[in-house]
Amino acid sequence: MHIVLVNRWPRFQDGVRWDNELTRYEEFINHDAHRVSYVVDGPGADGVLVDPAKIAHMVRVADVNDVEVLRSCLVEITEKVGPVDQLIALSEFTLEIAARVRQDLGIPGPTPDEVAVYRDKVRMKEVLAEAGVRVPRFARCTDAEDALSFAAGCGYPLILKPVDGAASIGVHRVDDETALRELLPSLDLSRYEIEEFVPGHIHHVDGYADDESGVPFQVASAYVNDCLSFGAGAPLGSVVLNESDLRLRIEEFARECVRALGLRTTPFHLELFVTDSGELVFLEIGGRVGGSEVPYVVNRLFGVNLYEVWLRSLAGERIDVPAKAAETSGGWLVIPKPAELPARVVEVTTLKDAVPTVWRELVPPVGSVLEPGGSYDALHAGRYILLHEDQDRVTADIHRITEAFRLRTEPA
Repeated sequence: MHIVLVNRWPRFQDGVRWDNELTRYEEFINHDAHRVSYVVDGPGADGVLVDPAKIAHMVRVADVNDVEVLRSCLVEITEKVGPVDQLIALSEFTLEIAARVRQDLGIPGPTPDEVAVYRDKVRMKEVLAEAGVRVPRFARCTDAEDALSFAAGCGYPLILKPVDGAASIGVHRVDDETALRELLPSLDLSRYEIEEFVPGHIHHVDGYADDESGVPFQVASAYVNDCLSFGAGAPLGSVVLNESDLRLRIEEFARECVRALGLRTTPFHLELFVTDSGELVFLEIGGRVGGSEVPYVVNRLFGVNLYEVWLRSLAGERIDVPAKAAETSGGWLVIPKPAELPARVVEVTTLKDAVPTVWRELVPPVGSVLEPGGSYDALHAGRYILLHEDQDRVTADIHRITEAFRLRTEPA
């Protein structure tokens, strides 16, 4: 089999940062049994820790998410190595690009239509609504007048978000018509949807969909704060749920969504609302491994590396995903960088020794410079992974860290 991997993620060898340590291509793809080529950008080149002699061909580009560039890379690789049997991209931002290239070049694998159910936030809700799953009221933003008409019928507040976005980038909460009229001219409405604001507590489910759209493994968690607030500078965390009636309902809800969407041979990251009345309402789903510290918590607690399961399955191995063997909990917390950047760190709190549930802590060293950019896995003010069998204890310690943490910076 000739496999092409598209990688835009670095891996760090300093023993401090753990970002992308679970994406071990050299271990999960048999480079002796398969011809394996790579397309990488600058950071992505640092994430391929494979013996160069075992790489069939590597192409370095400025942006792997440029569809024309990626297509030309696959043409070059095909000419030098031979026909491509599998084109693999793990980043959410590359899934749709890779699907378009597969379609253009006749490469097997998920098509744009298949990827749309976990990349296009309108399409996924259309499919689920048809299947009877409760979703927010929504509409694609064809133009400003249609958006205003939807708002008049739905009421405020409302959410506007890119249909193909991730990490809450470009998401806006709008509280009244005046704010909506001011916002709409600034957006590329061809990429946006508008939807009902659903009050409630946001949860997420991270698992794996097998080749029959079954869910052999999943982990349900509750957010502490929410992703939209994180974009505005608030800390964001999450706690794995202990066994309860709510968790069982959430797990069944996730199975229903995966089955209705027809997700196959892919990890998934599902987000949903739990309203004050206990109703479960779909928010969105991604056909990829959850971001931030999610995969590290799942792997540490349950011994399941979702990247490994995904990569080995795509490389043709039969993978039996183990069921969760223990009742436990854990969680994570990210305290974002300050608003004014770049900033040099003058003083920072370390809490690993003060909070026994902390397994991992990442804080910027004094003297280092925090730069703009990056998502949840950037070098932030503070990143924490916590372990404890009781979700209430984990939640309490997330709040404890949030209250005790201090970062002092100066303009860089």
